[in-house]
Amino acid sequence: MDGGGGFMGPPPVPRSPEDVFRDFRARRAGLIRALTTDVEKFYMMCDPEKENLCLYGLPNETWEVNLPAEEVPPELPEPALGINFARDGMNEKDWLSLVAVHSDSWLLSVAFYFGARFSFDKESRKRLFTMINNLPTVYEVVTGTANKEPKDKTPKNSNKSNKTGSKPHQSEPNSRAPKMPPPKEEEESEGEDGEPQEDHESTLCGACGQSYDDFWICCDLCEKWFHGKCVKITPAKAEHIKQYKCPSCTGSKRAKV
Repeated sequence: MDGGGGFMGPPPVPRSPEDVFRDFRARRAGLIRALTTDVEKFYMMCDPEKENLCLYGLPNETWEVNLPAEEVPPELPEPALGINFARDGMNEKDWLSLVAVHSDSWLLSVAFYFGARFSFDKESRKRLFTMINNLPTVYEVVTGTANKEPKDKTPKNSNKSNKTGSKPHQSEPNSRAPKMPPPKEEEESEGEDGEPQEDHESTLCGACGQSYDDFWICCDLCEKWFHGKCVKITPAKAEHIKQYKCPSCTGSKRAKV
């Protein structure tokens, strides 16, 4: 099989962002197959004793290992050259990850080559990138990082909204929002208009004056936040407190009596 940019016959000619994306997705599927389900075959084909080899993803969702195109310049951007030379000098997983990274780069170059060739405007390029960006990269699929869920930061955001909407002497016994830690300073530093939030001071402990810690508790009377360790309240103990009063508010109440 002759080298020639990984084509078996005339390549399809995409015309719209959706056409280019379909071409991208098909080539991506072929590359993923080479690096996962067909990995043993792919590994054997990348013999370091052979000449410079490239991995091509084809528009029919298949793949091939072949010599680079002889024509200069090539009809399409070429993938990484000589992937076979590094095979025996690296751990297999590291080598496959390296090939996956170069494959992602090649896929993007081919897609935006078509975008330039067919004079995509700004909106068309943006639409194409959005469709591509919604797919996991080849690297993420090969390394398994595509299956890992990002950490959920919702509780911190919801705690912030709960605090700003809470009032002293709440009558709901199951409401535990005041007993959760406030957001970090960087999360409160910007509001909707990029301005500092009014409750920025709530990130400082009312007892020691220091900033963020692992566990906080909020006084239901003065609405000041305290490090749990500063007021000797543990997370387990806080779960059973319906209404927390800080030492200052407790002392003030006793003085009035």
